[in-house]
Amino acid sequence: MEVRVEAVSKIWSVAGAAPITALDTVRHRFPSGRFSCLLGPSGCGKSTLIQIVGGLEAPSTGTISIVDPANGRSAPVGASSIMMWQGLNLFPWRNVIDNVAFGLEVAGISRNERHQRARTMLATVGLNGFDRHLPRQLSGGMRQRVALARALIMERPILLMDEPFAALDAQTKIVMQEELLRIFEATRKTVLFVTHAIDEAILLGDEIVVMTARPGRIKEVIPINLPRPRSFDLVNTPEFGALFQRVFHLIREEVTRAMTEQAA
Repeated sequence: MEVRVEAVSKIWSVAGAAPITALDTVRHRFPSGRFSCLLGPSGCGKSTLIQIVGGLEAPSTGTISIVDPANGRSAPVGASSIMMWQGLNLFPWRNVIDNVAFGLEVAGISRNERHQRARTMLATVGLNGFDRHLPRQLSGGMRQRVALARALIMERPILLMDEPFAALDAQTKIVMQEELLRIFEATRKTVLFVTHAIDEAILLGDEIVVMTARPGRIKEVIPINLPRPRSFDLVNTPEFGALFQRVFHLIREEVTRAMTEQAA
């Protein structure tokens, strides 16, 4: 499914304070079956944008269209997507299998069927044998896999990810990035992935959408033409280094501008 963002703006209004423009006339087509990373300074509206794409927030102006490129048909905003947050939002009183199967339970799927599908998904993310554990009995990386399985089990064609690996230690983060790469190769979902990490965006993405400091606009879209399938070994290549430098200079300009405006 292709995500078409047409002149989307978002203005937050707070009683007793001046309105804040989070997004200003954002236009972009996120290609079907491609991995798009949104990168920009803190507060530039990255998370707001994917929440609007997922139907969790309404734009102040502009429109979101979800289109099947195979036949040109549109789908309701939010009906074709699932969100994975930085905060995992696992239910601490539910075991792993019931956390993963929660969306299916809400959808009215029978217990036997949803548990069968959940076990298959747990095997996909490498959690065989942990279906009866509680979240507190798992490591941070394992909890992250549970959250990923819970999102994937809904089989939505669009996966929205809001800094899902930001809280992980460096080693676990690398493992989860490679796990996500493997799953992306197998499923080819349309992925919108918010991150602050330049190396993560280059490793994962087919394109990097660089955003300006608030109000968030698209500064530049950088295609990532590194071959797939990918692994962390790419980080040491000259091509990766050249992309990192290009993105770093774009981001540094925006971070510097944001800090100067805040100081003023």
